[in-house]
Amino acid sequence: MISTWSEWKRYPRLGRGENIEAPITPGIYEVRFAGTGALHSFGAVDNVAQALSLLPVGTKSWFGRREPAAMPDLEYRTCATSTKADAKAAAERMIGRRETYMSGAA
Repeated sequence: MISTWSEWKRYPRLGRGENIEAPITPGIYEVRFAGTGALHSFGAVDNVAQALSLLPVGTKSWFGRREPAAMPDLEYRTCATSTKADAKAAAERMIGRRETYMSGAA
């Protein structure tokens, strides 16, 4: 079973004590650039909260003395499912719809 998508939420920024609000169940996540709406990442996973927390969204300097590079302004939304198989099936349907849309728009 698939639930509905959450509202878009601002992705937590490093050093501000913000938290990710996401289910610890299987599901789908989508991360986009807030300013443009362009897709940053998307996935069907076993644990949505864990997957979002492990995304490489900021970059650190190779040299300890430099400040970390600015993190992009991101937003995320989630959709919980009963199983990872349900998440994968829903993700494949979404990808198919996007490909159909993009091929028609080209």
